[in-house]
Amino acid sequence: MLVGILGLILSSPSSQAVQAQQPTGSVPTVTGTPSGARVTVNADQEFVNVRSGPSSYFYPRVGILVSGQSAPALGRSPGGDWIQISYVGAPGNVGWIYAPNVSLLAQNYLPVVDAPPTPTPLVTPTIDPTLAAAFIIPETPTRLPTFTPPAPLAIPTFVDESASNTSRVPMGLVIFGLGFSGLLGALISMTRR
Repeated sequence: MLVGILGLILSSPSSQAVQAQQPTGSVPTVTGTPSGARVTVNADQEFVNVRSGPSSYFYPRVGILVSGQSAPALGRSPGGDWIQISYVGAPGNVGWIYAPNVSLLAQNYLPVVDAPPTPTPLVTPTIDPTLAAAFIIPETPTRLPTFTPPAPLAIPTFVDESASNTSRVPMGLVIFGLGFSGLLGALISMTRR
């Protein structure tokens, strides 16, 4: 009997699929909220540095984004060279990326954000005087040259001795005499042979 009732319930027209009731009023459409502007690291970059401010010289690196990674864009520097992004873990959860390394749509719609103050260095560089003294090359004192006046200049003067001394034999006569005696000696030696 139980089987008969169950068969009757299953074969009745009311056991067909039940349709859900359709609402009669307007149904709000569920839409996603826009995520805003996003930057994506260019494919030609292996990674890009995320810095604490818009300069690679004045601000330290706080992290990196790898190729293809994206992050929400918050603003841009006054010149437009740097983009401020949301970066968890950085001071204030914001970081700066150099704009030519990333792709960004609607860059003109980003607000201009002033740069944060430059961080003060943790350690002020000082020079240890003892260590610096080790690298100073000592200069050996050299004595400056002293001025020594030159010897007095002797100007030679020529005196005509021919008029004052007549007893001397002229030098040309001595040379002529020696030449004549040499020639005479040569003739004698040739005739003796």
